[in-house]
Amino acid sequence: MTKPIAEQAVVIGAGMGGLAAAKAVAPYFEKITVLDRDALPDAPQPRAGTPQARHTHVLLAGGCKALEQLFPDVVQDLKEAQGVTLHVGRDLRFERPGYDPFPQRDLGVEMICQSRPLLERICRRRLEEDNKVEIRARSRVTELIPSPDERGVAGVRFERDEGDTIDIAADLVVDASGRAGPSLALLERIGRKPPAQDEIGIDIAYSTAIFEIPDDPPEWAALNHLPAAPEIGRGGLVVPIEGGRWTVSIGGVHGDAPPGDVEGMRSFARTFRTPTLYDAIATAKSIGEVARFNFPGSVRRHFERMERFPRGLVPIADSLCRFNPVFGQGMSVAAQEAVALGRLLEAQRENPDPLTGLAESFLSEIQPLLESPWAVAVGDFVYPQTRGERPPDLARRFQYGVGLTRLMFEDPAVHKLGVEVMHLLKPHGLLRNPELVGRVNALMAAAV
Repeated sequence: MTKPIAEQAVVIGAGMGGLAAAKAVAPYFEKITVLDRDALPDAPQPRAGTPQARHTHVLLAGGCKALEQLFPDVVQDLKEAQGVTLHVGRDLRFERPGYDPFPQRDLGVEMICQSRPLLERICRRRLEEDNKVEIRARSRVTELIPSPDERGVAGVRFERDEGDTIDIAADLVVDASGRAGPSLALLERIGRKPPAQDEIGIDIAYSTAIFEIPDDPPEWAALNHLPAAPEIGRGGLVVPIEGGRWTVSIGGVHGDAPPGDVEGMRSFARTFRTPTLYDAIATAKSIGEVARFNFPGSVRRHFERMERFPRGLVPIADSLCRFNPVFGQGMSVAAQEAVALGRLLEAQRENPDPLTGLAESFLSEIQPLLESPWAVAVGDFVYPQTRGERPPDLARRFQYGVGLTRLMFEDPAVHKLGVEVMHLLKPHGLLRNPELVGRVNALMAAAV
C-alpha cells in the first residue's frame, strides 16, 4: 500500500472528472472528500448538475484505457451492465462530405458505449468501496480558503442543504467543478490575474432522444454524420447504449437549432445530406422526452502560463479545457489527466514537500494531452460566424486536413493512425511526421 504524503484532499465535483481525479489521488492521502451540490442517485439516472447527461456521450478508446488504469476491470463492469462493445472502424458508419460513407474497416480499435449516467454510477460505486473516500452530496462549494501567506489554498468552504456552512482543511484541492469557478474566485481574492484563455464560439444547439433499436437494425452499429461545412452545419450521432437502445443526437450551429420533439427531430434529420440517420429513426420507437442543450463554445484556460500558481490547487477536466461535445472528448481527456496527476504524485511522494510544484508540473504535463482534442476544436473555425482568434495558419491546416482525409480513405494504415489519434491513443504530432506530410503533399499536388 502506498504511504500517504498528506492528510486531506478535497475534490470539487462528482462528475466523471471529479471521480477520476479522486481515484487518482486516493492512494496518497489519509482522507479524500468529494463535494457535489447535487443529490447523487443510487440508480444510473441523469441529475441536475450534469445537464448534458441526457445527451449522447462516448468514452473514446484512449479514455477507456485511462479509466481502466484508475478503476481496474471497469470495462468488465460496463459490459456486465450491458455496455456495448464497438469496433470503431468496422461497426461505425462514418459519413463526411465526399465520403458517404468512409470505408468500414476493422482497425483494431474498440470502445465501450453506454449512457453517461451508467458510467458515472459505476465509477462512483467503485470509489465508494474505498473507506478513505467520502462523497458528500448536496454540498455546494462557496469558496476556497487561501493560506495565511496567500500563496496557496488551505481549505474549502461549502454549504449543505440544511443551510449550515462548513470549513474543511485541505492539503490538496482538485477543482473539477466544470467552469473553474472556485479556482478563478481564489485567484481574484489573492490579487492574481485570471489566466489567459482561448475561445472558439461555435454556438451549437442539439436535441437528443432515446429510441429502441429496431428488430431489423441497419448493418452498422453506430453512425456519425458530419455536416457539409461551411455551407451546412447540421449533423447527427446514433450510438448504442445499454438496454437495447440508441441515443440519437442531432444538432446545428450558429442559430440553426433542431426542434425539441421527436417528429421535429425526424424532419430535421430528413434534411441531412444522406438519408441514413432519418431512415434509422423514421419508424423506431422513442422512449421518454427529447432533451435539448446549447453549447456556446470551446474554452481553454491557460493556467500553465501563470507564475507561482497557488500551492495545493489543481484544476482538472472542464475547469481546464472545455471541448465541443459533438466530438465526445471531454470524459476521455479528463480520465487521462487524472492518470497524469496520479503519476506525478507517485513521482513526487519521496520529496520532502511533495505538493510543492505539483500544480505547475501537472499543468505542464497535460498540455500534450490537450493538443489533439483542441486541434479538432479549432476545426470549428470552418464556419465564418465562429467567434475567436483564428490561427494564422488556419487555411494551411484545412488544406492539409483535406489531403490527409483522402489518404486515410485510400490507405488502411493511415486510416488506422488517424483513428488512433482521434481516440487519444497516440499523440497528434504523428499526423505531422515528415514521411506522412510528404505523402499528403504529393497526393494534393497530383489532384491539382
